[in-house]
Amino acid sequence: MDFREFLLKKQHVPEKNVPYYLRWVAQYHTFCRKNPELGTPSESVTSFVTWLAKQHEEWQVLQAREAVRLYLYFTDGAQHKVTSVPNDNHDWKTIDDEMTRALRLRHRSYRTEQTYNAWVRRFGRFLEHKHPGSIEQSDVERFLSYLAVEGKVSASTQNQAFNALLFLFRHVLDKSLSGMEATVRSNRPKRLPVVLSRGEVRCILDAMQGITWLMASLIYGGGLRIEECLTLRVKDIDFERGFLTIRSGKGGKDRQTLLPKNLMEPLRQHLSRIREIHEEDRKNGIEGVAMPGALEYKYPNAGKEWGWFWVFPSGNLSADPVSKIIRRHHMFPTTLQKAFKRAALKADIAKQASVHTLRHSFAAHVLEAGYDIRTLQELLGHANLQTTMIYTHVAVKNKLGVVSPLDMETA
Repeated sequence: MDFREFLLKKQHVPEKNVPYYLRWVAQYHTFCRKNPELGTPSESVTSFVTWLAKQHEEWQVLQAREAVRLYLYFTDGAQHKVTSVPNDNHDWKTIDDEMTRALRLRHRSYRTEQTYNAWVRRFGRFLEHKHPGSIEQSDVERFLSYLAVEGKVSASTQNQAFNALLFLFRHVLDKSLSGMEATVRSNRPKRLPVVLSRGEVRCILDAMQGITWLMASLIYGGGLRIEECLTLRVKDIDFERGFLTIRSGKGGKDRQTLLPKNLMEPLRQHLSRIREIHEEDRKNGIEGVAMPGALEYKYPNAGKEWGWFWVFPSGNLSADPVSKIIRRHHMFPTTLQKAFKRAALKADIAKQASVHTLRHSFAAHVLEAGYDIRTLQELLGHANLQTTMIYTHVAVKNKLGVVSPLDMETA
């Protein structure tokens, strides 16, 4: 396994970031050749990072330090392990800061950052703030078992905790987690997704109006996740081809899905209205919208362009939780969720439906219309076909032509 494979397969570095990691390592080697007086790897890394800080942005310095740290770990293992903070100096406040840096370096969402840090803090309290440098895999196994047995958490919640601690071990403590056979796992009940009929979807949409109607219609019409709808940019809409481009959906991959013809004119009218908000922000000198990943640093003015503006911007300005800059965020999910709940009650829908039920219904209705499962997989953005296969169980298809005995004509 070469270093590139190590980054992709073992450290789960996004593929688009790997060339930058390799470039930083090459610069590190050049720096070391020009400064042969530097002794240990720790000294050389510290000097290299200090040198970079004079000419690069903070996020680039963090990325370079991470790249070199992983390279030294890959080439020389524990002998030359270099961590962001030496293990013997780790305390829980440092762990919190290092988790935040590592998550932002990998462009994880702010919500993921909050969730992972909350689990790590809870893990620390469970261990009664045992020194982080002495944490072992058995501590993780005990914590996860405690969540299942005493906390009685669901399987998805336990998996979320595990993912947070896996990130902690891999990217902050430089330790591995494997096996985990001793962990008591929460039961994962096999539940089928709730699906609405076409008539039920129509009743709910008819009970909605304005922007929330348009959002719910896009989610159902294209099989979007709620977060994907909220984070749509103007440039992601292709009216000519009838597609929406979903940028960095779940799993970090882009995909294209359907833009219903019935929504094109309402969407054009909506864009015309929000363009006035965009122009007003520019007149008032408001900062541009937040940009994904490192684009904010590469193209500092791109956030002010119309193409990058939110399709569903918030009505108010607010402080960016990461940068603290006052800017316009996209709408919050609660706005749509509350409107959908009211519409479902008004439509007298008894099913336990949520906004996400519209995505499930899209999938089932596409299958019922005769489209193949692979096409549906691409539209939904599923990495694994097995995830998509669950909709074959809820699509209304009686392939065998079985008739209920109650409906059979009496002889």
